[in-house]
Amino acid sequence: MDFDALIAAVTAQSKVLSGFRAPLLAGLVALAVSWILTPWVRRLAIDKGAVDDPKRDDRRIHKEPLPRWGGLAIYAGMAVALLAVMPFASPKQPFPPYLIGILLIGAVLVVVGALDDLYQFSAKIQLLVLLLAGVGIQFFTGLTSGTIQIKSLGIPLSEPPSYVAFAPWAAILITAIYIFIVTKTMDTIDGVDGLAAGIATISAATLVIVAVVGAQPRAAILGAAVAGASLGFLKHNYNPAKIIMGTGGAYILGFTLACLSIIGAVKTVAAISLVVPILVFGVPIFDAFFVITRRLIARQPITQADKRHLHHTLLGKGLSQRQTVFVLYIAAAALCGLFIFLVKSRA
Repeated sequence: MDFDALIAAVTAQSKVLSGFRAPLLAGLVALAVSWILTPWVRRLAIDKGAVDDPKRDDRRIHKEPLPRWGGLAIYAGMAVALLAVMPFASPKQPFPPYLIGILLIGAVLVVVGALDDLYQFSAKIQLLVLLLAGVGIQFFTGLTSGTIQIKSLGIPLSEPPSYVAFAPWAAILITAIYIFIVTKTMDTIDGVDGLAAGIATISAATLVIVAVVGAQPRAAILGAAVAGASLGFLKHNYNPAKIIMGTGGAYILGFTLACLSIIGAVKTVAAISLVVPILVFGVPIFDAFFVITRRLIARQPITQADKRHLHHTLLGKGLSQRQTVFVLYIAAAALCGLFIFLVKSRA
């Protein structure tokens, strides 16, 4: 390598490293806010009766009642971090429409999730709410710009890169279904202390790296806010958990990560966009596929809650809660690592 090439390589690496400064700050702010607020949210949930009773059915793994509503602290961590960092990191347009939409619709989802923790909405109502959120974020950001919309998909590893374009109505539907799937799988995997929060942290950190590589600073900051808020909550949610995130927490994490993956991954690496959900959200998506398949084989409704999830299976093999979570963390990290490798190889 000649001297000029070496200088160019060092300069490029320096730019990439500098791209992590604002996301790191956002992550630290979100972590601190979530960490500090969670005990207060815990007391609020207990006071309002938002408590998960393990005696309600045999799927519950914890032995004592646990307060829900951890999603309130997670959302607060994300929102405060974005409000604190964005004006400095992107002074010309700190809050583009898609970011405002994520915050507003995310707030609605947190409230709906908190109410679900109290009143246990039916599967049909939850389906409707999440699909409306998936459609709403597209109209909020503008269907012409398609900031949060899957307008086309790249065929993995095709040379030259090939794409499948969608009609406008199909793009709206596919995006809404994608957001629903990611959000709901984040909810269904939340069955062991620390599992959903840890998986969200790993996925969000992966999307931060992809966004930095793709020169998308706002997406990187949003991802770091999600990772930091999840990690701050994880301090109180790791086994033995003092609080669980509840439906609102799973909704805000799944919804934000789904939107973020469209902004920062599907558009940045369109040629491998079909593998984005398989790798970045591999564990929760495989868990959902695993459970649905087993329910269909048993001729049971796919919405019927049971003990067929991956974490139930691992616990049934004799693993402890911490061992189960560790195994699934490793699986998620391996899939996300493969995704980062693919992105780097295509960069």
